[in-house]
Amino acid sequence: MPVKKILVVDDSPTERHVLVELLTRGGYQVTTAENGEEGIAKAKSELPDLILMDVVMPGLNGYQATRTLTRDEITKHIPVIVCTSKGQETDKIWGLRQGAQDYLAKPINGEELLAKIAAL
Repeated sequence: MPVKKILVVDDSPTERHVLVELLTRGGYQVTTAENGEEGIAKAKSELPDLILMDVVMPGLNGYQATRTLTRDEITKHIPVIVCTSKGQETDKIWGLRQGAQDYLAKPINGEELLAKIAAL
C-alpha cells in the first residue's frame, strides 16, 4: 500500500517545519504532533500510512510512544520510522525493539528519508 498520509511527531517546531516542507514537496499529506501523547491520539484518530517519530520529547518519549502504537490493535499496522538525534547503535537497537520499522539519525538526509518511505 503506497504511503500518502504521514504523521510527524517531534517537539521541535524547526524539525517539524523541515520535515513537513520535505514531505509536502514529495507529494505527501502531512499532519504533526508535538509530543508522544498527541502523536498517539492523532495516530488513532487519523490513521496515517506512516509515522515519523522523534525520541527526545517531554512527557512520553518516542520509544514509549512507538511501543504503545506498535502494540495497539488500532495502530499496530502503521509503520514507524524513528527520526532522532540519538545516533548510537544501542539507541537504534532499542528503537527497533520498540517496534520501529526503521531508524534515522538527525540531521535527516531528505533523499534517504524519501527513499525509505518509497520502499515501504
